[in-house]
Amino acid sequence: MEIQYLKHLQDNPMRNPHAESKYQFRIKPMSLEEIESLEQKYNNGKQFPKALRELLYLAGKDCYVFDYSVFDSMDEMQEYVREKLVDYNRNIGRPFFAIDLYGGIQAFYVCLDEGDDPAVYGGVYHGTRGAYPDWNFKVAETLSAHIYSRIERSKKGENIF
Repeated sequence: MEIQYLKHLQDNPMRNPHAESKYQFRIKPMSLEEIESLEQKYNNGKQFPKALRELLYLAGKDCYVFDYSVFDSMDEMQEYVREKLVDYNRNIGRPFFAIDLYGGIQAFYVCLDEGDDPAVYGGVYHGTRGAYPDWNFKVAETLSAHIYSRIERSKKGENIF
């Protein structure tokens, strides 16, 4: 796959390049067949936005700028987020794909109908007690900009979460 939007991730495949290998936190790719299976299930067989496809292709199994949580697969993570949305009576109302979990109470996701480099949204589905009246909010204008920002913060030693 030709990388167009996530060259910065491709050029920075690990968090700590000078550390021992167990502390480098390398990205781990997903095969095209696995991506197509996810597209079939979560986007009615249509291709995901290009930036999302690139993310999955480069780092769909592990990515140091996102927390895929304890799940063995992206499919398990998608199911978990959808179950939580139902449990807490939340509805995104559009086709989406979760890319990051945060603290067990929110997911970051992209909507699959926003073009090749979609915005990133956060959805707080649990435990807000009114703290987030707008439980669903934009985090970044594009997926590529969000990833770029997290990589740069990581290089500076900042907490990217």
